[in-house]
Amino acid sequence: MMDNQTRIEIEAEVFRRLQKHLMEDRPDAQNIDMMNLAGFCRNCLSRWYQEAANARGIAMDKAEGREAFYGMPFEEYKARHQTDATPEAQAAFNATHSKD
Repeated sequence: MMDNQTRIEIEAEVFRRLQKHLMEDRPDAQNIDMMNLAGFCRNCLSRWYQEAANARGIAMDKAEGREAFYGMPFEEYKARHQTDATPEAQAAFNATHSKD
């Protein structure tokens, strides 16, 4: 059985590996496709990062959370890696994630 500190360190390493995979190894995986397939994307991860910081009393807004996760301003990431969503991807997103 592992101790709590070891568990936290392993979880942190898994997060960093996921972040590296999404940011460096697979920047071609589009956020909308991730949302359509998995129900979360890089923006969700950056929001969860921001929420975790805020819960610990660290002031962080949406842009700061995105920059912390993306490793650069979000607009820069979008310019480098994001493409326009296909009509099919947008329709699938709207069908699954529409606001009621």
